[in-house]
Amino acid sequence: MDEPLMGLPGTGTGEPAFPPTFSVSEIKNKQRRHLMFMKLKQEKRKQKMQLKKKKKKEREALGDKAPPKEIPKTIENQRVYDETTVDPEDEEIAFDEGTDEFSAYFNGLTNPQVLITTSDRPRGRTVRFCEQLATVIPNAYVYYRRGLALKRIIPQCVARNFTYLIVVNEDRKVPNGLVLCHLPDGPTAHFKVSSARLRKEIKRRGKDPTEHYPEVILNNFTTRLGHSIGRMFAALFPQDPQFVGRQVATFHNQRDFIFFRFHRYIFKNEKKVGIQELGPRFTLKLRSLQKGTFDSKFGEYEWVLKRHEMDACRRKFQL
Repeated sequence: MDEPLMGLPGTGTGEPAFPPTFSVSEIKNKQRRHLMFMKLKQEKRKQKMQLKKKKKKEREALGDKAPPKEIPKTIENQRVYDETTVDPEDEEIAFDEGTDEFSAYFNGLTNPQVLITTSDRPRGRTVRFCEQLATVIPNAYVYYRRGLALKRIIPQCVARNFTYLIVVNEDRKVPNGLVLCHLPDGPTAHFKVSSARLRKEIKRRGKDPTEHYPEVILNNFTTRLGHSIGRMFAALFPQDPQFVGRQVATFHNQRDFIFFRFHRYIFKNEKKVGIQELGPRFTLKLRSLQKGTFDSKFGEYEWVLKRHEMDACRRKFQL
């Protein structure tokens, strides 16, 4: 005689029996569907924990003979190889670095002087963002725009020996764009600004930064384009950091988003070191890179973001 089916009347079990092709989304009742979904999720979690414990016991039993741990797949380690990836020992790269627009800075011939301004009629939040940015970058000065065109501002900056012009744009009273122009010969980069947080909005922040020159950390700028952007950021800060101040400015590139953080590290004892965020913090997304100084009409662009073409593959990055 055949065994009784699970879930049918007279079988003595209250659990429902579903066909092999059953999907939780087929349940019409919302509460019942949610309950079944949570049960399935709990079972999967339980099976995963059991498998994890089993593997851990096997590794402890095998000791040194245990197989290496599996590396989880992420978008970063599955990245599509880029032909323009920079090799530090490449002679062509070294020659380009010795003759590009930033060579005078890296050879110690110039000291960075930065002018920070805004779009016309900035609101309070944008003004405070610029003022806090000036406390992060040494030798930076904030000037109000007063309706002047950038083509008139740039010659004045060059005449006063400024090496950078930073223009912070805003939309709906919030900073949303940043133009970084290297003087006197360019290049000019345009970034989208998002997730900007001022110092008062950061929890457990430290005291205001001191005037010491910070260290600069540049992470994951691996392609030729990323290398150029990294050198632009590096040339904003003096080359001789003052380690007494214990301040660090970090530009971390991840999936073509550049995260900026400003920290102070604290020595708890001889072995332990903690970090304390000082602010501000923001995220940059490169929109374009232009040769020479800012020229929206006749400028020659080295690179322009084309979203529908470049963002089609999630595993391919430009920086």
